Amino acid sequence: MGNEQHQNPKSDIEIARAASLRNITEISDKLGIPGHGLLPYGHVKAKVDPDYAETLKDKPNGKLILVAGITPTPAGEGKTTTSVGLGDALNHTGRNAAICLREPSLGPCFGVKGGAAGGGFAQVVPMEEINLHFTGDFHAITSAHNLLSAMIDNHIHWGNELGIDARRVTWKRVLDMNDRALRNITNSLGGVGNGFPREDGFDITVASEVMAIFCLANDLEDLQERLGNIVVAYTRQREPIRARDLQAEGAMTVLLKNALGPNLVQTLEGTPAFVHGGPFANIAHGCNSVSATRTALKLADYVVTEAGFGADLGAEKFFDIKCRKSGLTPDACVIVATIRAVKMHGGVAKEELKKENVDAVRKGAENVIRHVRNVKKFGVPPVVAVNKFSADTEAEIEALRERIAEEDVELVLSDHWANGGPGASDLADTVVRTIEEKPSRFNVLYSDEMPLWDKVKTIATELYGAADINAEDKIRNQLSQLEEQGYGHYPVCIAKTPLSFSTDPGMKGAPSGHTVTIREVRLSAGAEFLVIVCGDVMTMPGLPKVPAAAHIRLGEDGNIEGLF
Repeated sequence: MGNEQHQNPKSDIEIARAASLRNITEISDKLGIPGHGLLPYGHVKAKVDPDYAETLKDKPNGKLILVAGITPTPAGEGKTTTSVGLGDALNHTGRNAAICLREPSLGPCFGVKGGAAGGGFAQVVPMEEINLHFTGDFHAITSAHNLLSAMIDNHIHWGNELGIDARRVTWKRVLDMNDRALRNITNSLGGVGNGFPREDGFDITVASEVMAIFCLANDLEDLQERLGNIVVAYTRQREPIRARDLQAEGAMTVLLKNALGPNLVQTLEGTPAFVHGGPFANIAHGCNSVSATRTALKLADYVVTEAGFGADLGAEKFFDIKCRKSGLTPDACVIVATIRAVKMHGGVAKEELKKENVDAVRKGAENVIRHVRNVKKFGVPPVVAVNKFSADTEAEIEALRERIAEEDVELVLSDHWANGGPGASDLADTVVRTIEEKPSRFNVLYSDEMPLWDKVKTIATELYGAADINAEDKIRNQLSQLEEQGYGHYPVCIAKTPLSFSTDPGMKGAPSGHTVTIREVRLSAGAEFLVIVCGDVMTMPGLPKVPAAAHIRLGEDGNIEGLF
């Protein structure tokens, strides 16, 4: 969110720095975590000991609230600020609540997007540390991934007993930074002592399958089993080579051992916040770790969590992948919208958004309504939260409210960016009332047994409004082969543009009758899902012409400036 939302003269980092942070033991006390269950990282952040978390398994779960969004636009929607504001509001109104978010990646922090710790008076803190090195989880994931990369080339160098075809190595290297120069490289140059040259490349750390595995693993034993199942290459006979064939999973697990404990921090208002894991929301499921969510549900009566991108990608993957794999049952879903974004879906250009346009709101409401109907298909009751901007008019708000009311769903204005928890009190009350009056009857969209082709078609036709899906024969054959190899029961993870229900980012609103084309299929055998690529997928972003890094520096007082 930009400061234009409420004309607040302070930047996010200035607001965060002005806050009086509580000692992390005060936050853990709110959740009833004993001293031996906490692993402090300084005074204001800590990890929850996984051994302690295991002792909570027989406690009843609190209510799980997912925060998703309408189809993203350049106008911004504010899912993270809403997640934080709702958590604060639940506590402000006398409930016992915690929030669960993904960890930010350094790439966007120094690129164009900035950090991912909320904004305004709805932030998790310490903002600078969360957005930078934090507790070192991403560094551990980067190291574990690259250890496996090194062991592949080392195996080839020392005789290649497994018969790895160097042309069919699928495992790249990773770096938690935006660096387009590393997308495609040639490694092992410089002579015999440096191995056998081959084409290679880097992804950003959040795109690593290790990250997805880390966030879906139940415990260290499950983590090691999944890491061993990663398919890293193929032989000339097209036989898969797995990480366990290289005996890499044990050392990778050792590198990830300490990282697996959920991170505990706080919001500006002292709400406990678990910030842990951060997989891509495109080629992965885009949710925080299962371990953090489970731990929070045992310790709080209400847990607010978030899924990446719009609900067509984020919420669907939260339901069909994370909940399916973990047994989590969501009780409500908040769909975040702004009047500005709704007007963009109604055809208004970004530079015209400050002008009242009720007709565009009515037209753009079709996007919100489709997301509402989609969430209902999972048996989860939705609530629409309008993240309020100062330029929104009463007529525009009422027009959207009338359209949403036709779906028997409540629309609530929320002003947490400017007013923190009190600004989202109405949203908190509405969500709790919805949970009480409309009990969740959660179901996944498709069964494990459904053929892979039909799984993709079900998502495309049921959620995206598509008429059909198509693919070249080689893609169809690949899906059949994956079923024959025992992967047919896996859920599918659709990778497409987040900017439209279709695969064309220019199609706003709620397009129907289009065709979704499958361009590629990628096996994530450790994470236990299949990535269905339906468009261009960027797994190593580049920096913009003027990156955020150009404005980040230490001030004369030693404080960080320019981070947002």
